[in-house]
Amino acid sequence: MTEHVACAVSDLEPGSATRVVLPAISGPPVPIAIARDSDGEFHALGDACTHDDVSLSEGEVVNGDIECWAHGSRFSLTTGQPDALPAITPVPVYPVRVDDGNVLVDVDAPMSPTKENA
Repeated sequence: MTEHVACAVSDLEPGSATRVVLPAISGPPVPIAIARDSDGEFHALGDACTHDDVSLSEGEVVNGDIECWAHGSRFSLTTGQPDALPAITPVPVYPVRVDDGNVLVDVDAPMSPTKENA
């Protein structure tokens, strides 16, 4: 497991998202959307909408989804599955944990897009 600090807990209010780029063990750095849902839980997803390569972190976080601002596709924060067209392909979801006031993400261990983010 290779975790990187993505942001501080205090950087994100519930219902918001931000973009970070984290290093990977192999390959180029990975753009990530860090989202905090209305319950205060943190989630990490690939930052590019699979419909048109638009930054998801610029979208709205609502009801367990993040919505692409360009065309309205919504992706589940826990599974990465699209919940609204035009996107039909899931985005990757990454393990997240909070430690000592920091949000940590492991970009080298994407989770299956059909499993819940535990």
